[in-house]
Amino acid sequence: MPLIRRKKASENDNNPTTSNPTPDEKEEEDKNDTKKVNAKKARKAKSKNKWSCVDSCCWFVGCVCTVWWFLLFLYNAMPASFPQYVTEAITGPLPDPPGVKLLKEGLRAKHPVVFVPGIVTGGLELWEGHQCAEGLFRKRLWGGTFGEVYKRPLCWVEHMSLDNETGLDPPGIRVRAVSGLVAADYFAPGYFVWAVLIANLARIGYEEKSMYMAAYDWRISFQNTEVRDQTLSRIKSNIELMVATNGGNKAVIIPHSMGVLYFLHFMKWVEAPAPMGGGGGPDWCARHIKAVMNIGGPFLGVPKAVSGLFSAEARDIAVARSIAPSVLDNDLFGDFGLQTLQHVMKMTRTWDSTMSMIPKGGDTIWGGLDWSPEEGYAPSKRKQRNQGTPVSGQNETETMACEAKAVNYGRIISFGKDVAEAHSSEIKRIDFRVMHQGAIKGNNVANNTCRDVWTEYHDMGVGGIKAVAEYKVYTAGDILDLLQFVAPKLMARVSAHFSYGIADDLADPKYKHYKYWSNPLETKLPNAPDMEIFSMYGVGIPTERSYVYRLTPSSDCYIPFQIDTSANGGDEDSCLKGGVFTVEGDETVPVLSAGYMCAKGWRGKTRFNPSGIRTFVREYDHAPPANLLEGRGTQSGAHVDIMGNFALIEDVIKVAAGATGEDLGGDQVYTDIFKWSEKINLPL
Repeated sequence: MPLIRRKKASENDNNPTTSNPTPDEKEEEDKNDTKKVNAKKARKAKSKNKWSCVDSCCWFVGCVCTVWWFLLFLYNAMPASFPQYVTEAITGPLPDPPGVKLLKEGLRAKHPVVFVPGIVTGGLELWEGHQCAEGLFRKRLWGGTFGEVYKRPLCWVEHMSLDNETGLDPPGIRVRAVSGLVAADYFAPGYFVWAVLIANLARIGYEEKSMYMAAYDWRISFQNTEVRDQTLSRIKSNIELMVATNGGNKAVIIPHSMGVLYFLHFMKWVEAPAPMGGGGGPDWCARHIKAVMNIGGPFLGVPKAVSGLFSAEARDIAVARSIAPSVLDNDLFGDFGLQTLQHVMKMTRTWDSTMSMIPKGGDTIWGGLDWSPEEGYAPSKRKQRNQGTPVSGQNETETMACEAKAVNYGRIISFGKDVAEAHSSEIKRIDFRVMHQGAIKGNNVANNTCRDVWTEYHDMGVGGIKAVAEYKVYTAGDILDLLQFVAPKLMARVSAHFSYGIADDLADPKYKHYKYWSNPLETKLPNAPDMEIFSMYGVGIPTERSYVYRLTPSSDCYIPFQIDTSANGGDEDSCLKGGVFTVEGDETVPVLSAGYMCAKGWRGKTRFNPSGIRTFVREYDHAPPANLLEGRGTQSGAHVDIMGNFALIEDVIKVAAGATGEDLGGDQVYTDIFKWSEKINLPL
């Protein structure tokens, strides 16, 4: 400061107009300098104490970790019975698990048990891959934590896809099914599939030598699982071994979901002569199988498969898309530029197995423009009950009269709500099949700009897309032509592996081909009169039956069709919500598909069941868990959650221990499946 003052003084000396400062002015100047210094020190102190965003993040992470480790410590320190004590204090005493209950009643392991998982529930692991998959040898790409989906999504999609020409492995990639009971006991950590059933069977004496998980690569066609992996031969050998080492007791087979169709294919394959079949002879099933207990079986297909292949969505995806369109339509993984649904469509259209669940039987089974077997159905106001509340009798529902307009369930796809509700005589349709040659070859700039998210829709051009929409409405009889139009590569592959019609004459030699073996309407059951077949499925949950679609805004890389989530019935109890018409079912498989064959198609001696195998329909009425402590519940009828349904597990254990369908009480029905089956005019 003295230097500054001297400098100022010298300047003032040279300026004749300036006089020397007075003592008061000097004092005021010193005060100002002091204030500046103090202010500077205060700013420095404040900047040191400022709470930055990084500090906040670190504090939050630290708190979460501290709480997590504290809770983990308490969980490990508390007695093992404490969680059950808390649950029972809130909900009352818990019932014994089925295995414990039946063990007390004297049941013991008898018949060997074979589990056949369905689509997507079995784990898949990498055996060979490209450079981007380095470090993933024998690690799960499907099932488990799904960590690779987030770490390297494009690489994951590449390795989960199959060759679009052959339906088998792409060059340099080998993904195979996980083996053993761990293949499908849990789909993801904490999300059981077969684990609860396995644990309860173990209660009465079962172990791995008397239980077998028939794991297979659920992406490829059924016959190709034998061609590539010899899976069908392994199932045959394991069943023979288990029967031989368990005192000659026949096996109880428990397929779930698509595994029902896979095992139907197996029963024809194992009896057919080599090389197409397993060469077991016409009595193999009679000698080795006691019962087939099908859980949630899509015998006649599911409409959900159509929407999945047509627009890569179902009801839940459509709702999510309407809430947050940018998440699914644009970039789920923004840094990677990954259009989510487009990649899902590109990947799943290489999975030939999805075509096994396309609706079978055409309009005869699923209905036409103005009729359906479920005609007159309305959502049932089931008496609300939580778990533990017994059902006093069958069909305990308060069924409403239909709404003002009847629902045309036979119209699986309708473009517009007005089309879905109009009489067929009022609908003007332009046949897209007539336009096939010109429309599908239209030019579209998307072929050059979409790169990795290119789908077959980009070959159709604007004309082809409009042609699909102008046909207005599609029944089950039109679906194959529609898919041939929009997914020709997929259809070219699967036409050699699956069929969807109704056989006129089952004695025709053509039905010896494996493409017919998974269609119950084009094949016969084995000659095994002592065998029993069960159809076991949940009911009481709205299940997708048909859809209202709309054209999407034009965009190069978008899928051109979407479920119209704005289409609603206008009433709380309407069958139409969010562009989806629902019927009775287990949330995935409608009752008609799960129950018809055992209710009528195979009931007694029919042309599809010439030996008169006994069939039983066992429905399980859905009851949601009473509270969060009950998890997914013990009385659920949902498609996967039913695997933890205590009543179903009891039925399975009883049959495995030697009981018959009659011992279980025969049919157990809550819906109108027998009434709907009678409406289907199918010669038997």
